[in-house]
Amino acid sequence: MPNIKSAIKRVKTNDARRAHNAQIKSSMRSAIKTFEALVASKDADNATSAFAVASKKLDKAARKGLIHKNVAARQKSRLAKQLNSLTA
Repeated sequence: MPNIKSAIKRVKTNDARRAHNAQIKSSMRSAIKTFEALVASKDADNATSAFAVASKKLDKAARKGLIHKNVAARQKSRLAKQLNSLTA
């Protein structure tokens, strides 16, 4: 444990940021899993709205720097491909 006041504050802020980042990543993963479950059950209407939610969360995570922008683009492309195979 640090003794210097600024280092103590740094530990606290890092813990807070880590918890916040974990929450955003978790909600992103949950949105993706929800979408994939709807695709598996062949529910096209709900899958379309779930795709919008999942892509929004992916974009937000990329914007915040939690995932790389190319990772977000790749995952959105993969999800869009699943949605198109469901509706086509």
